[in-house]
Amino acid sequence: MIDIELIREKPEFVIQSFKRRGKEFPLAEISDLDQRRRAAIAEMDSLRSRRNVVSKDLGRSKDKPAELIEEMRNVGSQIKDLEEKERAISGRLKQVMLDVPNLPNESSPDGPDENSNVVIRTVGGIPKFDFNPKPHWEIGENLGIIDFQRGVKLAKTRFYLLKGQGARLQRALISWMLDLHTEKHGYSELYLPYMVNRDTVTASSHLPHFEENMYHDAEDDLFMIPTAEAPVTGMFRDEILDAETLPLKFVSHTPCWRREKFSAGRDTRGIKRVHQFDKVEMYKFVEPDKSYEELELLLNDAEEVCVELGIPHRVLELCTGDLGFAAAKSYDVEMWGPGAQEWLEVSSCSNCTDFQSRRAAIRYKPSENSRPKLVHTLNGSGLAVPRVMIAILENYQLPDGTVKIPEALKPYVGFDLMTGD
Repeated sequence: MIDIELIREKPEFVIQSFKRRGKEFPLAEISDLDQRRRAAIAEMDSLRSRRNVVSKDLGRSKDKPAELIEEMRNVGSQIKDLEEKERAISGRLKQVMLDVPNLPNESSPDGPDENSNVVIRTVGGIPKFDFNPKPHWEIGENLGIIDFQRGVKLAKTRFYLLKGQGARLQRALISWMLDLHTEKHGYSELYLPYMVNRDTVTASSHLPHFEENMYHDAEDDLFMIPTAEAPVTGMFRDEILDAETLPLKFVSHTPCWRREKFSAGRDTRGIKRVHQFDKVEMYKFVEPDKSYEELELLLNDAEEVCVELGIPHRVLELCTGDLGFAAAKSYDVEMWGPGAQEWLEVSSCSNCTDFQSRRAAIRYKPSENSRPKLVHTLNGSGLAVPRVMIAILENYQLPDGTVKIPEALKPYVGFDLMTGD
């Protein structure tokens, strides 16, 4: 949630920031609601002050003038009416503000959509094969390690099974990435609930705008997490952190669930875009003046996974029109998939500034006697597992249909070659 003070003091800046996102900003409605709310509060304060003065006078007086007693009854009714009016206005204002995305950072490149994202660097050469490389869905089915038909049989389209060496490769990949981030990059590992309440996904900014794409248990009003970002954000909701503990760096492996309603018809083959997938997620709570420095470090941590696996990757800086709802600045990391001849997004690293922490009321005290300030939050995949699996299968495939195991993963899988046996 953006700062209402910024809207009051710099409305033109806010409007221009939203134009950079390609969105309209509801300034008139927000300003009207804000003014009406403040006017109601001021009137209530005035009436309460009057009531306090008269109550003291009545308490000291032996005679209780009937007109003052009647006035106080009327004042009490007026305050009650204003309280109801203020609650209604505040509720509407909050509803509108929750639908407003974060402001893009000044350094984010302008552009309407993903076609305007800027490639910052490409690391590693595109591999050349002396045979026609196959896409991962053919490799997986030929080896018998991915079963699409039974995934559909058990659930519906965009579900799949991993079998034998495929399941073992995924388990090894998750364990290796967690070890890399905890042992080398200094993150603390978390095991998280896979279902969270409405307050949690509202605080992380997945609600209300992302609700149609989430799986929901209506009876208990719990949501299957779209990413570990949601429960990690909610860990410190309504808390004040000790400045000496910052930055706090967490990593977690979770399954993630998405209905993919916004991507109907896209990437229907294979395991690139599915309803249930596993991901290792990195998350940081940091001091505001260090958040962009921490974003670069977060990006480096994500890139190192690609480098250690020996898979070509590139980094894109997202333009304003392609930024996520909560992000002020983002980078995407993409691995090359030679079978399908495409770049695969395996991580999106974002600085959400104080957007999530304001919704979640997560603060810290810079010093013992200072007023609490909002922390900045950052998140990034470290990495998304299915697309890394795709990249491994396609980059390490051999002419006979088998697949080599990257050196970094060999101690974790216990074999050097995927043969489907």
